[in-house]
Amino acid sequence: MEKAVLKRLKLVSNTVRQDVIRMAGVARWGNLASSLSIVDILTALYWREMKIFPEDPNSPERDRFILSKGHGCPALYGVLAHRGFFSREELWNFSRLGTMLQGHPQYKITPGIDATTGSLGMGPGIANGMALALRDRNPSPYVYCLTGDGELQTGSFWESVLFSSHHALDKVILVIDLNGLQSEGRIDRILSLEPVSEKFRSFGWGVFNADGHDFTSLEKAFSSARDQEGRPAVIIARTIPGKGVSFIEEAAEKSNRMVLSREEMDKALKELSRDQLSTGGII
Repeated sequence: MEKAVLKRLKLVSNTVRQDVIRMAGVARWGNLASSLSIVDILTALYWREMKIFPEDPNSPERDRFILSKGHGCPALYGVLAHRGFFSREELWNFSRLGTMLQGHPQYKITPGIDATTGSLGMGPGIANGMALALRDRNPSPYVYCLTGDGELQTGSFWESVLFSSHHALDKVILVIDLNGLQSEGRIDRILSLEPVSEKFRSFGWGVFNADGHDFTSLEKAFSSARDQEGRPAVIIARTIPGKGVSFIEEAAEKSNRMVLSREEMDKALKELSRDQLSTGGII
């Protein structure tokens, strides 16, 4: 990846993280660690991977995206705003009654949202339905689905994984945000998921691993996933909950939820601003 492109992506993700902090702080939103862990994945998707049309969000030619871990929606809203789907000013109305940016993604309410989500483990099934409906189009759009790792503990998740493989849905690309955390605590203490890669291979999937905060690693994984023929692909992206803000990363070791005080919000923004200056400025 060219240095200029990499610099741009880092600046974008840092700016989105700052907006996530502002949104969460104003709305008293608690799922910060889970939102911050997926910012780089979403930045890679919307700036490098997906075929999208911000000026025509419902274009039939677009690739589809499903945020199965709907509680991470502040990160998605920040990305959509900076990508031009709606005004950035809308972000400050996050989670307010009657506004377009609610506490979980809502189809037909928010430009750029392809599926309403919230019930964990359901996203892959929605992706399967979309892929089946779109498979006869030429070219057939890709359907990307981003899930949390805690969702792998649900039966519906693995039913959908089996279905994708059986129907050879090679336009389905699943991305797992493997941050090791769920609402009750550390996943390895509650119900271990390993070996994740081997489980997907046994279901007939193409499996690729990536550092979920490294854009070069993500680009390689997405490129390999798109090259699959006759089977779906999964990218296991290892991430850090609360990525980008040191004290949120530390707090995430104990809990997925953290409501910021005004002082904590200012502290987080100051840390992110220092990181942004170190990478070369603002977007």
